[in-house]
Parts: sequence; C-alpha cells; structure tokens
Amino acid sequence: MFYTPLSTAAQTAYAALASASRLEDVRTVAELPGSFSRKVVKGREYWYYQTPDLTGKQMQIFLGSACDELTQLIDLHRSGDGKKLHLRQLTRQAMAAGCPAIVPSHAKILERLADAGFFRAGGILVGTHVYMAYQNYLGVRWQSGAQTVDLDFAHAGRNVSVAIPSDVTMDMGSEIEALQMGFVPVKSLTTYVKSDEQDLQIDFVTCMHRGGDTPVLIKALNATMQPLKFMEFSMEAPLQITLLAQRGAITVNAPPPEKYALHKLLVYGERPQSMRVKASKDLEQAASLIAYLGKNDAELLGETWEGLISQGPGWKSRAMHGLAALTERYPALDTSALAI
Repeated sequence: MFYTPLSTAAQTAYAALASASRLEDVRTVAELPGSFSRKVVKGREYWYYQTPDLTGKQMQIFLGSACDELTQLIDLHRSGDGKKLHLRQLTRQAMAAGCPAIVPSHAKILERLADAGFFRAGGILVGTHVYMAYQNYLGVRWQSGAQTVDLDFAHAGRNVSVAIPSDVTMDMGSEIEALQMGFVPVKSLTTYVKSDEQDLQIDFVTCMHRGGDTPVLIKALNATMQPLKFMEFSMEAPLQITLLAQRGAITVNAPPPEKYALHKLLVYGERPQSMRVKASKDLEQAASLIAYLGKNDAELLGETWEGLISQGPGWKSRAMHGLAALTERYPALDTSALAI
C-alpha cells in the first residue's frame, strides 16, 4: 500500500482552506505587513506608514494629510487582520481533521519567500515539499518518501513558458538574510546552508541552458540558480497548491503531480552512486504517485508518459531505465499506463 485516503472531513477542510487561501493571495493594501500611525502637527492631522526594512529596522513613509481616501485605505488594512485570523483558523481546523502539515522552521522560510513575491515572480516549489503537499491536494497520506531537510526552489528562466505573470521582482539573498536563521551561501551561490544545522539547506535550480551546468543569474529574483537536466519537463503548466503550517496557509506554484512523478523516473538514472539514498527516494515518490494516478487518472498519466518518451532517444532511454528500476523494486505496482 503506497497511500491511505484522508478522511472526508480532512478533504473537505482542505478544500475550504485552499479556496480561501487563493482568494487571500490576491494582494491588496489589507495584506501589507506594516501599520499606519497618525501625527498631529500644529492642529493638522498627518498619516505615516511604518514597516521594518530588510535589516529589521523600522522605517516611516509619509502618506500625507488626513483625507477620506486615506481613511478608506487604513480601514481596509485593518480589516486584513480578520482575514488572516480566519485563514489561520481554517488551517488549524484542517490540521485537526488530519491534513498533513510542514514543520515550523520550513514554513517560516516558505512564508518569507512567498510574501516577498517569489511565486508571483514565476518561482516554483520543487522537491519533497511538493510531494508532501500533494497529500492534501490529492486527499491521501503517503506511506513513505515524505521526509526531508532540504527546501528546493526553481525558476524556469527564459527557456520555458510557465504561464505565470512574472512582472514581480525581488532580492532573494536579502530575503534569506532577513530570516535571521543563520543561512549562508556556498561558493556557487545556488545553495544556502544553515551555519548551525548543516543538514538544512535551501537549493535554487533552473532549466539547462546553452551554458551547460554553469550557474545562471535569474534577474527577476536577483538569485543564482543551478541548471539541471530535464527540469523543464516538470515546470511546464504549474498549478497552485496550499501548504499547511501552524503559522497558517501558504499558497505556492507546483509541478502537476503526473509530471513530478515521471520526472523522478528521468532523474533516477542521473544520480551518481554517491547519491543512491536520493535515488531511492526518487523511486519511492514516483511509485506512490503512479499508484494513485494509475487508479484515479490513468489516461492523464499515460498521455504524460507518451509526451515524455517522445522528447527524444536520450529522454526515452533514461525514462525506461527509471521505469525498469521502479518495476524491479515494486513488482506489484500497476504500471500499465506507462506502455510503449
């Protein structure tokens, strides 16, 4: 058994949360992180907006003298507290109903990058956190492969159209520094490691480009990312998924489950011998998703497989290698949708 269904109560609670979270992600002044303050100078009333900068120091921005328009904006901002409280209550109700959640330290990182605009700038969450997020999205609980200490983020760069508005810009390094969690970049600048917890790291990856595996700067994020083979396959047509944490809900861009599953077969053969632990996890995650999709949407899984092996002989040979390893390790797994 690769998965067990979540209860009807858990699935219903997640559906309500995901819907509310997507509405909340439509940003307005209500979602601004700072506050408004009033000052009276020589009998006249003036308003300021105050918020911490990236170093944590409070800064004030002069908005102007009191007027009806400013009053409406301030009232809208204050109403946002109620929305956030409601969303947090929905999140905790879903968790109490049995929906899997992510650990607080990882949630803090994800929330910071989400608030800074990473996903609105075209960023996509990849790796095991997405596999974990599929549990609530699909209404199941995985039996294996849902543990990780890494956070993996991706951006398609200029080579792949991901149908995400990408007019948002940010400074990735500053946002990670503002977490004040002790993350420092390694030499390539594509990975950040925690100085007091070496196993916890943040990786940034992108699609392969003409420069081969030379790290590439994504200007919209001011972030350097490591190109990886086959990344474009899982990054086309991303969807939105909501992650659960004690801090609340976090909506992210994610690969479609069927593409994620088959991408794991592709990369299995690329893992060097020194990374066989990760290769084993590739097969675990692929098996769980293929078991679910084979039962619930075999046609979609088959169409995605056909699209993969039609990419060329190199893609096909690697996919077949991964499939052979999968069937050898899990002989009872139904892979009939992955026919040639």
